[in-house]
Amino acid sequence: MSETLQQIMGLLAVAMIVAMLARRLQLPYTIGLVLVGGLLAWLGTRRLPPLTSELIYYLILPPLLFEAALALRWRDLKRDLAPILSLAVFGTVAAMAVVAAALHYLMGWPLAAALVFGALISATDPVAIIAMFKDNGVHGRLRVLVEAESLLNDAAAAVLFALALAFALAGADGLTGAQMTWELFRIVVGGALIGAGFGVAVIFAARGTSEHLVELTLTMLAAYGSFLLAEHFHDSGVLAAVTAGLIIGNFRPASEKGDFLTEKGREFMTDFWDFAAFVANSMVFLLIGARVAGSTYAHYPWTEYAGVLAITLFARAAAVYPLSALFSRSRWRITQGEQFVLWWGGLRGALALALVLSLPSRVPLRDEIVLVTFFCVAFSIVVQGLSMPPVLRKLGFLGGKHDEDHAHQ
Repeated sequence: MSETLQQIMGLLAVAMIVAMLARRLQLPYTIGLVLVGGLLAWLGTRRLPPLTSELIYYLILPPLLFEAALALRWRDLKRDLAPILSLAVFGTVAAMAVVAAALHYLMGWPLAAALVFGALISATDPVAIIAMFKDNGVHGRLRVLVEAESLLNDAAAAVLFALALAFALAGADGLTGAQMTWELFRIVVGGALIGAGFGVAVIFAARGTSEHLVELTLTMLAAYGSFLLAEHFHDSGVLAAVTAGLIIGNFRPASEKGDFLTEKGREFMTDFWDFAAFVANSMVFLLIGARVAGSTYAHYPWTEYAGVLAITLFARAAAVYPLSALFSRSRWRITQGEQFVLWWGGLRGALALALVLSLPSRVPLRDEIVLVTFFCVAFSIVVQGLSMPPVLRKLGFLGGKHDEDHAHQ
C-alpha cells in the first residue's frame, strides 16, 4: 500500500513540474506529460504503476467523462445538435466501417479483429486539444463542436466496441441480426437510463441538504456509481457517466431559490471536478508515455504500423467531411476550417487504450491490435497535438476572431 501511495505522489509531483515547465515553454501540457513519461521509461524508472484497463476504465475515465459532460451547456449543445449527433453517431459508425473494411480487404486481417480495432480506434479524446483551447483562449462554436462530438463519440465507440467484441468472441456460432439489435438496444438504453437515474436522484437528494461537502459527495456517487452499475449489468458505463453529468450540469431552475445546489456547493463542485480531471489526465498521459516508450514494436514491420495509421486518418476524414457536407446549405454549416480541426484534432487517447487493454487473449491478433493502438495513440497525441497550435493560428481560431466572424454569418 505504501509503495502504491509513493507511486501516486511521485506521479503528481512530476505532473506539477511538467505543468509549470509546459506553460513556460508554451508546450501543450498533455503532450509534455507523454514525452516525460516516455523519458522516465527510457531511463528505466520502476516507480511507475502499470497501465491497465482497470486503472483507466474504473478510476480515470469516470471523472474525465463526468467533468466534460458537467461543463457542457445544453444551450450551446442544442444550437448544433444535428451536426454533433450526426458526427458522433453516424461518423463513428462510418469510421469503424472504413477501418474494418480496409484492414480486412487490404491488409488481410480477420474480420473479427478488424471490427474490434475499428471500433476502439474510432474513439477520439479531445483532452489535449481542449487543454490547449483553454490556454489560448479558444471559445465559441469550435470548442463546442470538438468537445461535444468527442464526448458523444466516446459513448458511441464504447457501444460499438462491445458489439464487435461480442461478435469476435462468438466464433463460428456467430450472432444473429436480432441478437445484435437487442444487444445494441440493451447497452444504449440501459446505460442512458442508469445515468439518468443517478442524475435525477442526485438532484432530489441534494435538495435535502445545504452542506456543500454532502452535495459534492452526491456528484461523486453519480460519476462513479452510474459508471460501475452500468458496467455491472454489461451496459454502457461511458454513456451512463455522460448522461448523469449532462443532467446534473444542466438542471438550472428559473430562480436561484429553486436550484438543487447551494451557491457554494456549485462552485465547490465545479472546482473539484476540474481538479479531479486534471489529476486523472496527469496520471493517464504520463503512463501512456511510459507504456509507449516501453513497448517493443519490432515484432511487426514498420510498414504495418504506417499502413494502419494511414487507414485511421483516412477513416476519420471519411467520417467528418461527407457528413459535414450534408449541412453545407443549412444554418448548421460547418466551415472548412472547423472540419479540418475536427479531423486533425480527433486525437486518440484514454478510452482507446482502456478498450484495447481489456481485450481477452482469444481475440484474433490481440497482441498486434494492442501495439498498433499504442502507436496510433502516440502519433495522434505527439504529432497531431503538437501541430495543432500553428494550425489553429493559421486558420484564425486563436484570439476569437473566427468565432466573431462566424457569429455574423
